[in-house]
Amino acid sequence: MSNIDPAPGYQTYHQPTGPERPVRQQAGARRAALMICTIADIAAGFLGLWILLFLLDANQANVFVEFVRGTADLLAFWSQDIFTMDTEGLRVILNYGLPAVMYLLIGHGIAARLNRA
Repeated sequence: MSNIDPAPGYQTYHQPTGPERPVRQQAGARRAALMICTIADIAAGFLGLWILLFLLDANQANVFVEFVRGTADLLAFWSQDIFTMDTEGLRVILNYGLPAVMYLLIGHGIAARLNRA
């Protein structure tokens, strides 16, 4: 074993010989993809939680319910009143469910693209 050989059990770092990316760049892309997925999942989680709290007729004066509703309103500002149904529950499901699905699709799509590139 020479001084330039890696110690047993440790990953080797080599210069790319073809179109592959360096190891550090791959790790950075994976970290960014994980952050994007996490943010998208949290956003969709807040929207889904608000839908659930609304359908279960949670106490609107509760601080936690107010926080979840305010956060969901911020996340779904662009989709408010796209659907104007007579049934209040269906209206909330559609107006808050659409952005939840969009955040998941876009966030996970961007993350998949980062991991693939």
